[in-house]
Amino acid sequence: MIRILRSAERKMVEIQPAPCGGGLPDDTLWIDLLSPAREEVQYVEKALGLELPTHEEMLEIEPSSRLYQDAGATFATASLLWNAETDAPEMSPTTFVLGERVLVTIRYGQPKSFTMFQAQAEKQVAVCHSSATVLVGLLEAIIDRLADILERCTSEVDKISKDVFGRASPSGKIHTASQEYTNTLKRIGRQQDLVNKARESLVGLGRVVGFLTVSRQPPLDKAGREHLKTLARDARSLTDHAAFIVSNINFLLDATLGMINIEQNTIIKIFSVAAVAFLPPTLVASIYGMNFDLMPELKWPYGYPLAICLMILSAVVPFLYFRRRKWL
Repeated sequence: MIRILRSAERKMVEIQPAPCGGGLPDDTLWIDLLSPAREEVQYVEKALGLELPTHEEMLEIEPSSRLYQDAGATFATASLLWNAETDAPEMSPTTFVLGERVLVTIRYGQPKSFTMFQAQAEKQVAVCHSSATVLVGLLEAIIDRLADILERCTSEVDKISKDVFGRASPSGKIHTASQEYTNTLKRIGRQQDLVNKARESLVGLGRVVGFLTVSRQPPLDKAGREHLKTLARDARSLTDHAAFIVSNINFLLDATLGMINIEQNTIIKIFSVAAVAFLPPTLVASIYGMNFDLMPELKWPYGYPLAICLMILSAVVPFLYFRRRKWL
């Protein structure tokens, strides 16, 4: 799909490739290619005189394949997070091609930041001043969106922390169903995955912004470069914040596993104490269960109730001792 932003109309309009290879409108500022077909890419290449990267080339991780200049345009590729509201966030490569007149974006995902920026471009005249201002505004919208995602992750991590450390009763004992622990581990895993993907996006955007800052082809004005430097600082600070969130998530993971170990140790301790408490009665029953001829207790008229009382007493005494030592 091809969508273009024109300085006169200031809104994104979907177009179809001209059957005769016609050109683009003269006031075109931004061409957005969303999962484009081969003929759509060829149409844009012919109209702009550029060779756009393929999807396979966008997936390459070498800096020389992601950040370069060619035919008077600057090519920069970064992997962006999208589908962040679902349980399966995804990463998708996005290429920014900054030309003298037109900005071209090639993407195979649908980050919300693009939709947010399109709505912003329709309202603000300054955004549609040039292809460079469109690119700077788009990068700012992407970074702002990632900041919102990290903020939501921080809030969710705080909720998980309260759930993990709020399970102990006033007496200090922990009684939690295994399903609750399973759900907690799933929540932790999702936040870990989401933050890592957001961090990866920020690192890629930081490289893109840094490359655009030093790029001289096409040239950016002083205001544009200052704006890019601000975006670079924002990306670095958000990357550090993402690392902080990851450390908190790792702590919560260790804490949750520790809680599970405490719960398991408590159960094992109960069985161990019960086994020790019932060992003396078992010994008494085993002794009087032997069928030797010379056992005088077998002839006692009160031998049976005496053995029963002895077994009960031998079970109660260890139980009271364990309670006194607070092992139960």
